Amino acid sequence: MKGQATKSIEISEAMVAEAYRKVKLNKGSAGIDGVGWEQFDSHLNQNLYKIWNRLSSGSYFPPAVKAVSIPKKDGGKRILGIPTIGDRIAQEVIKSYLEPRLEAQFSEHSYGYRPLRSAHQALEAVQANVRQRAWIVDIDIKGFFDNMPHDLLLKALDRHVEEKWVKMYIIRWLEAPMVESKGDIMQKREKGVPQGGVISPLLSNLYLHYALDKWLGKNYPKLDFVRYADDIVIHCNSVVGAKEVLGAVKERLKECGLLVNEKKTKIVHCRDYRRKKEDDYPVKFDFLGFSFQPRPAQSQRGGMYLVYGCAISKTSEQSILQNLSRERLQRWSNTTIEEIAGELNPRIRGWINYYGKYRRHKLGRIFRVLRFRLMKWVKNRYKIQSKGKAFEKLDKIMKENPNLFYHWTLGFGK
Repeated sequence: MKGQATKSIEISEAMVAEAYRKVKLNKGSAGIDGVGWEQFDSHLNQNLYKIWNRLSSGSYFPPAVKAVSIPKKDGGKRILGIPTIGDRIAQEVIKSYLEPRLEAQFSEHSYGYRPLRSAHQALEAVQANVRQRAWIVDIDIKGFFDNMPHDLLLKALDRHVEEKWVKMYIIRWLEAPMVESKGDIMQKREKGVPQGGVISPLLSNLYLHYALDKWLGKNYPKLDFVRYADDIVIHCNSVVGAKEVLGAVKERLKECGLLVNEKKTKIVHCRDYRRKKEDDYPVKFDFLGFSFQPRPAQSQRGGMYLVYGCAISKTSEQSILQNLSRERLQRWSNTTIEEIAGELNPRIRGWINYYGKYRRHKLGRIFRVLRFRLMKWVKNRYKIQSKGKAFEKLDKIMKENPNLFYHWTLGFGK
């Protein structure tokens, strides 16, 4: 990169280079300009210089965001906004500049998209809280990322950001148009942030910090809650208290331009061996891909008792099985088993590392289905007629190379 260290705005070439490094680690697809990483990197110095030059002079204007529709687990559709690679780098510059300042304000109960915080930490917090409190309010905000009001977001930003150039760029990103694949330009946004934008999670956390976290801390200081982005679980001591909190949260969110999803928001009884059955309330809720519900456990004396804990949700399991189904492994007959393992192992490792954190044995059905699909590949590859003989061949492959698939190394071979 060429040029002076800084210009009229406090953005250095080093900040742009570091932002490039972070964005490159996350990979990601091309934006509306169609420029992928290979093409971007072929003119790297020029591209980074252009980003720095425009950001540091106040002349940077973000290109349109590519709108991509993806299926949701509940059968609906979610619109992702994919910025160009260059724009993701520009957003990362401002995000990295602002994040330490805002992080110092955020609640200890907030876990989503924050440095040194994770989904597993949020799950651990919920696990600890349900042991202490028998009721939860499971809050689902209706279309949060699409409906967050810009005026209230900028009001929250004003509390912590004096630099006019920072707010100028954030406004430009908030208002950048989205373009659908067929070329239709969506109207200029007056609310919401694009899911897929680099700076969007930080802005969302800032908004919900004031809309919910800080408000809960002030009005219900004795209650525990866990928030991961727009997924919120509030822990209560009684059903009466849960009803009160739910009503108050609905009113608060309404004041902040948001609504709860009535179909998905509910009060749940965290029933275990200590708690009396409540027929009028559900005993299960999903959070971050896991289902919390009463589960049998074995005591140290060998007996069984009821605990309240989590394991992979049916929805998450079904999503993984659909992923396997789309692979159609039986048609990979010209592919070696080593190549299949190379293709699947990163995903298998990800499933186990995330969903296997709690009750790993609940992943058994997934790997039984995978075993069946590998058997069908063996049938086609080796022209074997019977399923039994194909399973025998697969077992022989596993015996000869037990570390070939990651799940085989953990005892999920059969």
